[in-house]
Amino acid sequence: MQLTIYTDYALRVLIYLGAQPVGKLSNIREIAGCYNISYNHLSKVVYELGKFGLIETIRGRNGGIRLSKDPGQINIGRVVRYTESPLAIVECFDDTRNTCKISSACRLKGILNEALHAYLEVLDNYTLEDLLVNKETLNELLK
Repeated sequence: MQLTIYTDYALRVLIYLGAQPVGKLSNIREIAGCYNISYNHLSKVVYELGKFGLIETIRGRNGGIRLSKDPGQINIGRVVRYTESPLAIVECFDDTRNTCKISSACRLKGILNEALHAYLEVLDNYTLEDLLVNKETLNELLK
């Protein structure tokens, strides 16, 4: 399974913010520059992460963004479910788009569904804190 760029960027933003000293404000421009990605695209990602309650935005001249929760409370599986919704990895997972002729008799759908649940179950075992065990190294690379 391949994650969308949107989810990739969401996870990168969370890692970036989590690697910063507690309470430090960052901004979208510096994160976009650090990862060499589109500011406009990243703005949409940050907006959604704010709606999901994972980051807080402080407006104004000295404003910025930071995590709104402790990294140990940010579950990677939940982030992926939120940013990848719906998780229709094949056409037959979506009844409204399914045009496959063999769908009613095909066993592949069940196998792929089992694999998807196993994949998400693994992600559910990790939090952002687990991704930040090498925080010092991450900070050096993020400069």
